[in-house]
Amino acid sequence: MAICLLVRHGRTSANATGTLAGWLPGVALDAEGAAQARRLGSRLASTGVVAVVSSPLQRCRETADGVLHGIPEQDRPVLVIEERLGEARYGAWTGRPLSELAEEPLWREVQDRPSTVTFPSHPDFEHEGLAQMQARAVAAVREWDERVEAEHGPAAVWVAVSHGDVLKAVLADALAMPLDEFQRVVVDPASVSIVHRTPSRPFVLRTNDVGSDPVDLGALRERLRTAAERSGDAEVGGGAGTTGFRT
Repeated sequence: MAICLLVRHGRTSANATGTLAGWLPGVALDAEGAAQARRLGSRLASTGVVAVVSSPLQRCRETADGVLHGIPEQDRPVLVIEERLGEARYGAWTGRPLSELAEEPLWREVQDRPSTVTFPSHPDFEHEGLAQMQARAVAAVREWDERVEAEHGPAAVWVAVSHGDVLKAVLADALAMPLDEFQRVVVDPASVSIVHRTPSRPFVLRTNDVGSDPVDLGALRERLRTAAERSGDAEVGGGAGTTGFRT
């Protein structure tokens, strides 16, 4: 499959103040978040990104624009909006302070048994279960992996720009981790995680990278281009590094 870079949007004022933004309209990157998006563009500039797919929410679209501006204009793809990468639909929790939500009984369920959680309904905001959120997001990533590979080959790199809980759930699936354990995964604003799927299994090559160095996928892409077969077998003993898989 193609190589997927999972990118969380940059910081917003809601992040900074501890508010659960959800699907509130008009939640934009703050000054730090905008700077983070520009840095992401620089960090990913040499990865050869062929597609950028984003949640429809403003903070993700602004982050995706930062990624796109790091790509040379002649190679820059058109931003694609993917509804299934949108934020969890928190219903009546939307727009409320996390400190207040932490006092509710449902908070404990979100922490310890998230697979059982459905957020309470609200007349203005849709609600869903965390298992529903994971299912739609994982389906979207898998379908885009297949689409990008079909159009650009197995070494193609694409970016999915989404939200913290959504990306944690996608990574949990790639790690074969039950959703009830997904709170173990950390996905910070403007972080990059890397997943490469094979016929046998996904390989999680990087998680929660918030560094400043350019992301280098050269060795992995070259190996994928030249491999006669891509079984997805892992290197017993850990291998020599870089690619995370055996061909």
